[in-house]
Amino acid sequence: MLLDLQFLGIENILLLRGDKAKEDARFIPTPDGYAHTTELQEQVNRFNEGFFVDGTPIKVPGLPFSYGVACYPEKHEEALNPETDFEWFKKKVALGAEYAVTQLFYDNAAYFRFVEKARKAGITVPIIPGIKPLAKLSQLSVVPKTFHCDIPEALASEALKCRTDEELKQVGIEWGEQQCRELIAKGVPGIHFYTVSAVDSICEIAKRVF
Repeated sequence: MLLDLQFLGIENILLLRGDKAKEDARFIPTPDGYAHTTELQEQVNRFNEGFFVDGTPIKVPGLPFSYGVACYPEKHEEALNPETDFEWFKKKVALGAEYAVTQLFYDNAAYFRFVEKARKAGITVPIIPGIKPLAKLSQLSVVPKTFHCDIPEALASEALKCRTDEELKQVGIEWGEQQCRELIAKGVPGIHFYTVSAVDSICEIAKRVF
């Protein structure tokens, strides 16, 4: 896959381990797969140095890849606590990540705390906030459980008044707009939108904000 991307002229990639299968209680790597993103980073680093995964030299090396990784302002679902999760993030940066994209969040304060913690730890790479507006009533229970992120009281209060998906969609748009405006005002390096089940909402937010 790295060779294919290189052939296509793609030089920047986002490295993700991936989620566990729905039927599994924990993440199980595919045969010869990786249990953590850091292992994938090591493979890309070796590729950049001119070696295939089996150690064979690449006869005609192309341009090296730059890459980013994921990070979690609250914590990854598998992390025992925020501190152990942050240690994994530090390892990702030490291995060569040039930027990070956060898991989705609804509380900007969590993002700002995470960035401040990273800067105090000497991490200087751009940390791009990930935004996904609420759009369906079912997400009120699914999102906090699946992504281990809190829904702030102000948002929860408005969301619980909704009786239809359309009502919640409008609340999500309003909240997402507020999030983006505050993030931009604080000088974030960019905003990543998670578009699954939220394309229309994100288009509306983009129109209002940009």
